[in-house]
Amino acid sequence: MADQGKVAQAHQDEELLTLLYGQFQRMLFSQVLCLTNYDRQWTEDVVQETLIRAWQNSEHLVREPGMLRGWLCTVARRIVIDGWRSRQARPQEVELLRPDIAESPDDTEQTLSVMVITDVVRQLSDEHRSAIYETYVLGRTVKEAAIVLGVPEGTVKSRLYKAMHTIRRALQDRS
Repeated sequence: MADQGKVAQAHQDEELLTLLYGQFQRMLFSQVLCLTNYDRQWTEDVVQETLIRAWQNSEHLVREPGMLRGWLCTVARRIVIDGWRSRQARPQEVELLRPDIAESPDDTEQTLSVMVITDVVRQLSDEHRSAIYETYVLGRTVKEAAIVLGVPEGTVKSRLYKAMHTIRRALQDRS
């Protein structure tokens, strides 16, 4: 009698697997594909894991197709959520091929340029500095800067030209 029970259970398991693969594999694959941002390898893994869990829980599953579909979709969604959480919890590791040549960014040139520009801007007249401040720092147009400074637009343009020319020359001289 025990052998007949095992045979009957094996037959039911085989019917369940046939039903799962035949009716639900494609539907499950398409739904999981969206959840995994179209990562086909991950989708295949999730679908396989979902179907394995269905087989492991075969004695508890209701064999009605609507119930099976809901159960499969829920399990697959939870597997994907667990996958996303584990990917967020631990940053991706990157292998450093040769640790002896690990480079850190060299900001020396940029720092030197900032120092030179700061020094040159300090040497400019107040009028030239204010023209640069109004246009380049505050982002005003020449017309707006002219109104704020109380001078004609042409004067603002002239001051900007002279100031930028002085800054460029200083950068060329120091490089």
